[in-house]
Amino acid sequence: MSARAPAELVHEWFERVWNQADESAIDDLLSPTGILHGLPGGEIKGPAGFKPFARSFRSAFPDINIAIRRCVTQGDFCAAHCEVTGTHTGDGLGVKPTQRRVSIEGMAIVRAADDQIQEAWNSFDFLSLYQQLELVPRTIGGR
Repeated sequence: MSARAPAELVHEWFERVWNQADESAIDDLLSPTGILHGLPGGEIKGPAGFKPFARSFRSAFPDINIAIRRCVTQGDFCAAHCEVTGTHTGDGLGVKPTQRRVSIEGMAIVRAADDQIQEAWNSFDFLSLYQQLELVPRTIGGR
């Protein structure tokens, strides 16, 4: 099988890992030495480090869907603008399910090599997510 282009790898990651809940895709697509930055809990290393995060988030949002809206590739790097939607029906965030539907946006920049994700920098609007779940106030300064 020929190596996937970085954009193909990123599309496959979001489709299989998140939209299809295919945990085996984590081992297939994330390098054993891969590093993921910018996710809750801090830096995540390799499939063994990422699986607990994915399980927790998926248990909070079993119907999670991540749609790539735009994708830009330069060499081994791919930047993807994503929309994340789901319903908070599980306790994977450590709080009682709110049954609220959420929608946030974010970016992931991925460095690909050897047909796997080697490093990724994530910037998703987790503050908006927590506000939509009413875990933090929507206003600053009590207004």
